[in-house]
Amino acid sequence: MPFELHRNDNTPAFAPSGPAPLQAGALDLGAIVSQLREVREQWRLSQRRPLDIGGRELPSREALASIVDGLRGALFPMRLGPPDLRQESEDYYVGHTLDAVLGALHGQVRLELRYQARHAGSPIADADQEALEVLREFGAALPGIRALLDSDVLAAFHGDPAARSVDEVLLCYPGIHAMIHHRIAHALYLRGVPLLARLVAELAHGATGIDIHPGATIGAGFFIDHGTGVVMGETALIGRNVRLYQAVTLGAKRFATDEDGHLQKGGARHPIVEDEVVVYAGATILGRVTIGRGSTIGGNVWLTRSVPPGSRIAQAQPQNDARENARDDSVVESAAS
Repeated sequence: MPFELHRNDNTPAFAPSGPAPLQAGALDLGAIVSQLREVREQWRLSQRRPLDIGGRELPSREALASIVDGLRGALFPMRLGPPDLRQESEDYYVGHTLDAVLGALHGQVRLELRYQARHAGSPIADADQEALEVLREFGAALPGIRALLDSDVLAAFHGDPAARSVDEVLLCYPGIHAMIHHRIAHALYLRGVPLLARLVAELAHGATGIDIHPGATIGAGFFIDHGTGVVMGETALIGRNVRLYQAVTLGAKRFATDEDGHLQKGGARHPIVEDEVVVYAGATILGRVTIGRGSTIGGNVWLTRSVPPGSRIAQAQPQNDARENARDDSVVESAAS
């Protein structure tokens, strides 16, 4: 039997039904609801947010998940689209899917741009017009995104001796799953909707354990082997035909603070990885350093300085000398080859 919400202010009771009813009056839900409202209002006041905006203020993670799923199908209809799709119906399916998906995306873009305008004190009408332009530019970018993803799939196929086909790579590899999301997220990031971009990126992060900030710029032919634990920061720049293994971090070394001790936003703070670089499992590269073209970074290396093209970087060998053991020097850099 359903439980009732009892309040002390003569507000009509709300009686939801459910599989595990509580005894009437067991909880003072009215007080809990009222206190939660007070906490929400205090937060909105502290953040200088309007108390009543007449609807949802922020984009929806669930809506973005559905949108990305549709985009995946439109990009790869015969492999990530519906199981009963036939090749002669490919264009119809792609057109129908994009019509629905881009329409839904437009609504989410409007929410973010209205949110930005509200906090900047800009006209909401301008945000609505801008949302349509963002959608047009994003739609026009989809063929280029597909071409980049094809290069990523080929890089994974050629870079992994265990891969038996490009179809296996596309369907099974978490690195490709993450890159589909990243290519979409990066296109949104470049078009001024960073919250939507971050939501798309976090969907892949939760599914694969690969954390790529949507601001990271990644060239063609990118391959993440195995993938779990890879972290790439917002201002990382990755060249063409780069390969990373699991648990690689491309992070920031230090963060500047303002006079109040708060972290300053922005600024180039993540590594630049040039073309044809391989970074093995567990390596950590921090700061705005440059890894020269064709270099190889060994497993578990901790690197905080630039290396020239063709470098081979490996862990230091264990030292018997106690003085060497006491030093915090875990990286040995060879001369460029």
